[in-house]
Amino acid sequence: MQALEQEKRSLDRMTIKTYRYDRMTKEQQGELLRRPRQDFSRIKEIVDPIVEDVRKNGDRAVREYTEKFDKVQMSEQMVCQAIDSFAEPDIAEDVKVAFDCAWENIKKFHEAQKGLGDIDVVTMPGVRCRRVARAIGSVGLYVPGGTAVLPSTALMLAVPAMIAGCETVVLATPPLKDGTICPEVLYCAKKSGVTHILRAGGAQAVAAMGYGTETCPKVDKIFGPGNQFVTAAKMNLQNSDAMCAIDMPAGPSEVLVVCDKDANPSHVAADLLSQAEHGPDSQVVLVVTPDVDLDAIVEQIRVQANKLPRADITEKALSHSYCVVVNSMDEVVKFSNAYAPEHLIVNVEDAEALLPSLDNAGSIFMGRYTPESVGDYASGTNHVLPTYGFSRMYSGVSLDSFIKYMTVQELSKTGIQNLGPHVAKMAEVEGLDAHRLAVTLRLDSIKEEEKNAKH
Repeated sequence: MQALEQEKRSLDRMTIKTYRYDRMTKEQQGELLRRPRQDFSRIKEIVDPIVEDVRKNGDRAVREYTEKFDKVQMSEQMVCQAIDSFAEPDIAEDVKVAFDCAWENIKKFHEAQKGLGDIDVVTMPGVRCRRVARAIGSVGLYVPGGTAVLPSTALMLAVPAMIAGCETVVLATPPLKDGTICPEVLYCAKKSGVTHILRAGGAQAVAAMGYGTETCPKVDKIFGPGNQFVTAAKMNLQNSDAMCAIDMPAGPSEVLVVCDKDANPSHVAADLLSQAEHGPDSQVVLVVTPDVDLDAIVEQIRVQANKLPRADITEKALSHSYCVVVNSMDEVVKFSNAYAPEHLIVNVEDAEALLPSLDNAGSIFMGRYTPESVGDYASGTNHVLPTYGFSRMYSGVSLDSFIKYMTVQELSKTGIQNLGPHVAKMAEVEGLDAHRLAVTLRLDSIKEEEKNAKH
């Protein structure tokens, strides 16, 4: 009897709070858009000394923190090694086939982005302006370990770095308990042009890549998802003398699911749970109209959640997740745009009709047969996306993330004659006389040349 009562209590916890949006005050509606709070000041107090220690002490500090946090001793192993020194990983053939399929799709989608940013325009006679692309020379890719190994993230980061042509590619990932690297991560890294493997995770790995150590090359930009400590370390580096950029600010994983009355409740529940199982601080949100059978969806959440191996993590994520009921599809779209999710699943009959109105999302999954899982693994799009509402102003990782653009201008004699007087006048207005002279001296030289040519 006691066991049955415990099971019932567990089932009751595996649920999701529901709100009627039109019955809430403006303040309450605003609270729904907030993510689970994080104590950033406490996190910063923990992370900043780690970053500083790695900056000063390099590999030794990385080894010490790896032993402290990951319980792995690396006294006889190099912290970072060239990937050629690693033997080919021993993994099952069906695993290789699955990751090869993902690699091909990711490569195909990101290769299609090549050249889209190049520009060559004649803005006026004799004035040619261009934008040319160059790969970022050295990049760091963070592949989380911790509660789950993520070789898919190795593909999402290494494949576009390979296509862009980045010369140095350091992949950091927490070592396994025996000090080795997850074989699937190593397989993806070798297949995708990674040059170095850094056996470390957490803030210490980010700091090692940002500042460089005795064995780890310093990188110019760091990519990849991670927990709150990884994110804090990336933010630290971005605002330090490390001269290191980051892909984006990011928080815990999240999904917003939109469904209509004809959506399969088991599919909706599975989509919500697929993000809830990422971590205890993940958040999942369901937005529906009043004609949707919420009871059926909630029941499926309970049934499926209690069968998951990561049920404890899922339960914590569901505790700060919710469903909101709005009156129309127009209001569904408005709420989604306001929330600005990392992942947006549109499980409605005519999903395409909503797309023109959807403005804020890291990645969108359209229709009945498009679970978020396909984007996480193998559809071809990238799964490193802005979270915490940052999709309002940030894009997910793409080929462009690994490329910098330089503008080029070239004026002919006709061009400086056409444009020069306007530039000289603007420089005069701003009181920058050397700017004005750089133009007028050339114009005077042309006049002198033309005068001499006549004689």
